[in-house]
Amino acid sequence: MRRLLHRRTMLSAGGVSLALPMLEAMLPSAQADESADSPVKRFVCLSNNYGVYRKSFFPDPQNAGRDYTMPETLEPLSRHRSDLSLFTNLDHGNTIGHQGVPVLLSGVRPHLAAHYPEGNLSVDQKIAEHTGAKTRFASMTLRVNESNFVSFTRTGVQVPAIDLRGMYRALFLADSAEKKATQAERLQRHRSILDVVMDRARAVDRDLGKRDRQKFQEYLESVRTLEKKIVQQEPWLDRPKPKTDRPEPKQGQGTEADLKAMVELIALAIQTDSTRAITLSSGFVNGDFGLSGGYHGFSHHGERPDHIAALKKIEQNKMRQMAHLIDLLKAQEDVLNGGTLLDHTSILFGCGMATGPHSTKSLPLILAGGGFRHGQHLVFPDDDSIRVPAANLLLSILQNHGLQVDRFGTSNSSLTGLKSA
Repeated sequence: MRRLLHRRTMLSAGGVSLALPMLEAMLPSAQADESADSPVKRFVCLSNNYGVYRKSFFPDPQNAGRDYTMPETLEPLSRHRSDLSLFTNLDHGNTIGHQGVPVLLSGVRPHLAAHYPEGNLSVDQKIAEHTGAKTRFASMTLRVNESNFVSFTRTGVQVPAIDLRGMYRALFLADSAEKKATQAERLQRHRSILDVVMDRARAVDRDLGKRDRQKFQEYLESVRTLEKKIVQQEPWLDRPKPKTDRPEPKQGQGTEADLKAMVELIALAIQTDSTRAITLSSGFVNGDFGLSGGYHGFSHHGERPDHIAALKKIEQNKMRQMAHLIDLLKAQEDVLNGGTLLDHTSILFGCGMATGPHSTKSLPLILAGGGFRHGQHLVFPDDDSIRVPAANLLLSILQNHGLQVDRFGTSNSSLTGLKSA
């Protein structure tokens, strides 16, 4: 009779614990992904926590294809029409309001993560794992006037976000000798912990069946990969950061100014190859755009004209800043790949909640750049029995990024109609 191994089982040493992977002895396991080398690709997600005003965001669903009419909210993106794709009727199958926000980049609700091979790992963190220590920052999680809830590691940990000032300092300001020493000590401590964990792992390995032992070996290989990443990270401690003539931006200059400054730092992060995976969540400050109120309150508009007008101003600004980012990446040569930075950078705008009144059906999603064949409005079935998961879009982004994967989160295939050029 097989002994049940509980998910709570830990490899513990010196007061430090690492959770085991999902094994057959706990739940059915899935095959591990195989990674492969790929051209240098980048991913940026621009998000908010309240959805959008739908009537000004989505084209008419009868207006699919290349000849759609650009909706009012998206007008600032008109000049980039050939570089982006719009989607109707893609979602994660949730009916959970604000709790859908953390699901945007995984398709997996956090409390159901244990049932998926990679938990509720988000796209940016999947890419960060793929990139490893090839860049100074495997990923950057950012915020402007709002919390960032979309980035999660494969262990379900929400990645903390930094603000405008923190972003600038991380990119360009040299660390003090004291901070470098602390970082070096931390890396050494992590390496020592992993050494002990590998020793303790042998005891667990003896209690596993043949198939679980194979899966457990894959887990141990991931620990060895982490050891390798620690070795790779150490040289970054003494490697100079890139230089910039841009002064540190002042924070708190208003929603439009702060978001524009952050978008410009994102472009610099990509240009300097400081990171290849970025998420940014942004909100609104009472008083900006001549508006009195909060984004959340406006999002519960009830079709009131003043609330709708406020949403259009807030959301058009987001589109202006997305257009600005596209402008910046289009104008910059990609010295690693040839072409422009936009050619090799996928920019996703979206939210895990479709509208302020808590709908999660047909998420607001825009994809730009990345080498995809754009210039289209893709309309998918709205019948729940044949609905296409939004995670199929996430899978297509990962495949475009060079990852050799055929499933991600709740996907069932790559997205039909969205092909790489």
